[in-house]
Amino acid sequence: MGDDRKQELEGALLLGDDEELEGESGGTRGSPGDGKAEEAMEFLSGVLYRMGLETRVTVREDDEQVVLDIQGADAGRAIGKKGATLDALQFLVNKVVNRFPDGRRYVVVDSGDYRERHDASLVNMARREAKRAVELGRTVTLEPMPARDRRLIHLSLAKFPGVSTKSNGEGIGRRIQIIPARRNGGGGGGGGGRRDRDRGPRDDRPRDDRPRDDRPRRDD
Repeated sequence: MGDDRKQELEGALLLGDDEELEGESGGTRGSPGDGKAEEAMEFLSGVLYRMGLETRVTVREDDEQVVLDIQGADAGRAIGKKGATLDALQFLVNKVVNRFPDGRRYVVVDSGDYRERHDASLVNMARREAKRAVELGRTVTLEPMPARDRRLIHLSLAKFPGVSTKSNGEGIGRRIQIIPARRNGGGGGGGGGRRDRDRGPRDDRPRDDRPRDDRPRRDD
């Protein structure tokens, strides 16, 4: 995954799978040196301290985003099961840093290369399941997952040939369906072709030429 594409995805993934990239509240985008990176780092460091985790936070930023990297003895605990704790921390940091509409910055909370490894694994799974949906000709439903992961799958399959995606369900049970495109040809028109095949050969002889049953009838 190229660096430009990776940054584009990271910015999009901060939002839920049903939200627009720029949000609906308007406002302006921030820039490096506006103090948001330091604010994000201080807030995250404070949360981790109150969680009783032995960690340190490093920060880097560019024109597109701020990246906070959690390091230290308890970095694994900050990730949580399937990245759930990391996602929750990222959500909180973005809510605090972007509490005002002006100067919005996208903040990514990571630990080592967890995000990169997780995202690569998720994209591979999504493409594998999309291929299966096409081969089987039926919808494949994935297990429930957080909004960030759902959005990554929507983005990664947006140009995958022969499928579309949509989210169903509510809350923690919300999941993605991978839907194969409807096949053209055979069986169209309400299945008329199948009915014709099941009828068997037609008898086109004139009615008068058809054999009659000339057996004598019993008189009751």
